[in-house]
Order: sequence, then C-alpha cells, then structure tokens
Amino acid sequence: MTEDKHKGERIAKRIARAGLCSRRDAEKWIEKGRIKVNGKVITSAALNVTEGDKISVDGKILGQKEETRLFLYHKPAGLVTSHKDEKDRDTVFDNLPDDLPRVISIGRLDLNTEGLLLLTNDGGLSRYLELPETGWKRRYRVRVHGNVDPKKLERLKNGIKVGGIQYKSIEASIDDLPEGGSKITKNTWLTVAIREGKNREIRKIMEALGLRVTRLIRTDYGPFSLGNIPRGQVLEVKPHILSQQIQGYFKNK
Repeated sequence: MTEDKHKGERIAKRIARAGLCSRRDAEKWIEKGRIKVNGKVITSAALNVTEGDKISVDGKILGQKEETRLFLYHKPAGLVTSHKDEKDRDTVFDNLPDDLPRVISIGRLDLNTEGLLLLTNDGGLSRYLELPETGWKRRYRVRVHGNVDPKKLERLKNGIKVGGIQYKSIEASIDDLPEGGSKITKNTWLTVAIREGKNREIRKIMEALGLRVTRLIRTDYGPFSLGNIPRGQVLEVKPHILSQQIQGYFKNK
C-alpha cells in the first residue's frame, strides 16, 4: 500500500465508490476490523490506496469501481429507508426490483413519507448530494389538518426556531387558496420547499404552526422530479443527464 498521502484515494472513499455502502459506514466497518488491504486488517480510515492495492471486505475481494448510476424511486408510505430494521419492518431495499444493483439511498424519507427517493450505487455521490453545501432544493406536497394562516407560512422564508433547533429559510404556500380567503380549515394541501432535510423537519415545523401533517409526498430533489413514476417503481437517470446535472461531483471524481 502506498505511503504517499498525495497518491490514490482514502480507503473509505474507495469502498463507497464500489457501491457497498456510504463512506461513513465504510469508516465504521474499518474500525470494526472488517477490511483488509493487501492481506492485512486495518482499523484506521487514515489510509490511501491505489488501484494496485488488494482490498477485501469480510473476506471478499472488492470489485472494480462501477460506473456511477442514479435511480429515481417512488417510495410508498410504510417502508423504512434502511437496509435492515431493528423492528423487522419492511424496508425500501426489500421492495426494490430484482434487477437493480446494490444501491444506497441519498438521504432518507421517514416511515410515513412517500414520494421521490434517490438511489445510487456510488457512496461518494450519496455523500456529496447530502452535503448542505450542495444546496439542492427538496420540494414536497404536504396535506395538513388545522387552521392554515398564509401570513405565518410567508414568515417561514425567514426561518424558524423549533425545540431549540434553528431551521433556515422555508418556502411554503397554499395550493388553490380560495379567493379572498385568509384562513383555510380542516384538510389543506401545501407546497413546501427546503434545502436542509433535518430529521422530520417539515412535520416539526407544521406542528409549531398548530398543524398536523396527514400526508407528506416528496416531489422533487434538486433537478430530479417524481413525475409519473408508478408507486414502488424505479427509473434510472440516463448517464448524459446525470453528468450534466451533477458536474461538480464528476469534476472532482
């Protein structure tokens, strides 16, 4: 293995790019002694490897780096975005089409949230698109129960603090607001756009406004849209479109 830190790439990044897991998970695997480089168990991710190094994971030789692929998945409600669930609930990955390669999710959708979930075979891409600096907007349709005040929604563009957590600017508007109406009662559909994606962010913010979310559908993630993808089905992004939309990642790859 190379001693020159300026050559090759970090071992965790190499494993992630092979499509086995995210870079963060690869670092955990290394700490647990699951990775060997040139026949030697390593326990620190502070290591660079080159194409000539022989890497194995749990005794299996790591394959060659795959071409980066991205898939758009229409997640149904009731599935956990996890490869394994401690409560033995159905997961997204248990319900994917059989012809898909091993993929990981870019971010998560909670159990009862449905809609667009991005999947990739490239752990490096997953990490890149989850970074706040990437700044991709996530758009949702949100059905809420309660009295909706358009003025309160408008003020969300200045951000809001809920339960000690400061949320940044949020775009929120009422779909089909009746002419002259200042408030809407009962069930109302909203369109909400955020750039962060903190845990249960939209549900917590709506609750702070006195609203209960009864349905939450992600329709867009950056330049990619759910469109007419049937529930539970997957659409692969064509390579030329992928390279156009994520130029920043491929420049540094």
